[in-house]
Parts: sequence; C-alpha cells; structure tokens
Amino acid sequence: MANDTIGISNALHSLTPKAEWTIRSGGVIEWHDLVQTEPTQAEIDAEIIRLQGVYDSQEYARSRLDEYPTIQECVHAILDDDLDALQVLRQAVKDKYPKP
Repeated sequence: MANDTIGISNALHSLTPKAEWTIRSGGVIEWHDLVQTEPTQAEIDAEIIRLQGVYDSQEYARSRLDEYPTIQECVHAILDDDLDALQVLRQAVKDKYPKP
C-alpha cells in the first residue's frame, strides 16, 4: 500500500505540478484543485510506469555512486598530483556498472 501511494503521489506531482490533492486509504485520490483537471486512472498508471522506467534506467548511476572515490579521495589525488590513479579507480567502477 505504501509503495502504491508513493507511486500515485509521484505520478500526480509529475502530471499536475502544484495541484492540490490528498491520497486516502486504499489509494483513493481526493481532488482539491479547482484549476488543474484531475488525471484519469489510465494517465496515472501510465505515468507510474514511465517514472519507474526512468528510475530503473538510472540503476547504474546509483550503483556507481556507492563505489566512486570520495570527494576527499579526489581532493587528495589532485593535491598529490595522482590524477592518473584516480582515473583508474573511476574507470574500474564505470566498467563494473556500464551505462545501458
């Protein structure tokens, strides 16, 4: 239920920025906005799928962040004139998690 609510909420934020609404128990949407039209369930479902696809396509980037050298390591590499070694580390992470 919580994931459904998050998915609906993200889709509504994407489809109708600044609209006013509440998600009730069971994923029921209570529309409060008098300016923006409430999206259909089909539009919400399609947006949830689209947003999930965007999220999934960036998995490599999230994985890379966990293994890239830290900012502190980068600063030390710059100060110690050791950028070649830093690039070797970064390339190893890129090779492990390639872009799709």
